[in-house]
Amino acid sequence: MREDWTECCFEDILDYEQPTKYIVNSTDYNDAYKMPVLTAGKSFIKGYTNETEGIFENLPTIIFDDFTTASQYVDFKFKVKSSAMKILVPTSKLVNMRFAFYCMQVNQIRNDTHKRYWISVYAKKKFLLPSLVEQKAIISKIEELFSDLDKGIDDLKKAKDQLVIYRQAVLKKAFEGELTKEWREKQINLPSVDELIKQIKVEREKHYKQQIEDWKKEVKVWEQNGEKGLKPIKPKSLKLVNSLKEDDIKKLISIPKVWKYHYLAYAGDLGRGKSKHRPRNDKRLFGGPYPFFQTSEVKAQEIISSYTQTYSEFGLKQSKLWPAGTLCITIAANIAETGFLGIDACFPDSIVGYTPYESIIDIKYIDYFFQSAKRRISAYAPATAQKNINLTTLENLLVPYCSKNEQGQVVKEIESRLSICEKVEQSINDSLEKAKALRQSILKKAFEGKLLSAAEIARCKKETDYESASVLLAKIKVDKKNK
Repeated sequence: MREDWTECCFEDILDYEQPTKYIVNSTDYNDAYKMPVLTAGKSFIKGYTNETEGIFENLPTIIFDDFTTASQYVDFKFKVKSSAMKILVPTSKLVNMRFAFYCMQVNQIRNDTHKRYWISVYAKKKFLLPSLVEQKAIISKIEELFSDLDKGIDDLKKAKDQLVIYRQAVLKKAFEGELTKEWREKQINLPSVDELIKQIKVEREKHYKQQIEDWKKEVKVWEQNGEKGLKPIKPKSLKLVNSLKEDDIKKLISIPKVWKYHYLAYAGDLGRGKSKHRPRNDKRLFGGPYPFFQTSEVKAQEIISSYTQTYSEFGLKQSKLWPAGTLCITIAANIAETGFLGIDACFPDSIVGYTPYESIIDIKYIDYFFQSAKRRISAYAPATAQKNINLTTLENLLVPYCSKNEQGQVVKEIESRLSICEKVEQSINDSLEKAKALRQSILKKAFEGKLLSAAEIARCKKETDYESASVLLAKIKVDKKNK
C-alpha cells in the first residue's frame, strides 16, 4: 500500500436507503414515459413509468442488488423495480461516488448463499482509499481507457453482426445456384430437370418397396414368436405428389434451369418423434439405457450426442429409437433448429426426424437448406405463446433440388466460406474475452495504486486542495458522526 493511501470499509464512506418508497407500483412500462425504472442487474433500465410520486433524487448514487451484489452507478432521477436492493448514498460530501462504484467492481464476494449481503458482508469489506485529488485523476484515467476499450468492443460486435449477414448471404446464394455456377458450366453430363425428378421418383419407389420387404420380415418374426406383442405396422402407402403450378413457381426465387423445386417429403422420410405416454414426467419412463433428447439439445449441438435424460424399456415402448445420422428438426419453441444424431436416440414430438433417399440426396445439403430458410419456416408458426409448426408444414416445404454431384459441390462451397467465417468469429470472441479481462486489469491496477504514472501522481500532490487519504477519511468520519 502506498504511504499516502489508507485502508477503510465501504460502510465508512457509504450509507444506504431501503428502496421501499421508491418502488414502482405499475407494470405498465412505456418508452413514451419519462421516468426510468431500474434494476441493479444487466438489464439496468427495466422500462419507463408515468408515476411521479416516490422518485429518488439524491444523486449521484449506486444501486446495489442485495442478493447478487450487482451494482449500477446512477446520476439521473429514477424509481426501482423491487425491494431486493439497497440504494447507496455518500456519508459525506467528500465521497466521490464514481470512485466508490469502480472500487466495488473489483471487490466482489461470493454470492451463492441466497442471503442479503450489504449489511452482513459487503459493507464491511476493506479497500484502499487514495486522496480525493488522486481519486478524480484515477477516474479520469479509467474512463479514458474504457472509452477506447468500448470503441474497440463496439467495432468487434459490429464485425460479428456482419458475419451473421455474410453467413446468410452465402446460404442464399448457395440455394440460388450462384456458388456452383462456374462448376456447373464445366459439366457435360448433368441430368435435365425431368431426369432429376425421375431419379428421385425411382429412388422413392425403391425405398418404399424396401420398407414393405422389411415389414414382411418383421411380421414373419412376430408370427414365429406366437404373435406376442403388437403386430408390426405396415408402412403407409406413398402419397401422390402433385406437380407444382407454374404460378406457384414464379413466386419462388429463380434457380438454374437444371434445378427443380419440389417438396421436402418427396425426397425422404419425415416423421415426428414419439412420446405417447401421459404424464410425460412419469418416473417409469426414465433412467434406462436409451438416450432421450429435447429440443434445447438439438439447438446446442451440431452433432447431437450429449444428453441429460434417458428412457427405460417402458419409455422406449411408447417412443421410437431413431438411428444415428438422422437429421433432427425442431418444430416447437426454437423452430427449424437442426442437428444430426450422433447416436441412436429417442426424441419427443416437438422434433421431426428426416432421412433422405441417400443415393440421390445429400443430407448436409438439406441441413444447410434449413439454415438458409429458418426465418421463413418460423414465419409459418401461429403467433402463440410458444411458437410451433406441424409436420405438414415441413412436408410441403419447397426445396430447390439439383443433382447429387452438384449438391455435394454446393456443400463444399458453403463450408469453404463458412469455415473462414467461423475462424474470424472465434478470433472476435477471443478478442472480446481479452477486452473483458483488460477491463478488470485496468480496475485492478487502479485500486492497487498502479494505474497513474509517477508524473501523474506528482501532479496530484501539487494541487492546492491535495490532502492525504488518512486526513480525508478522518473528515468523512466526522461528517458521518455529525449527520
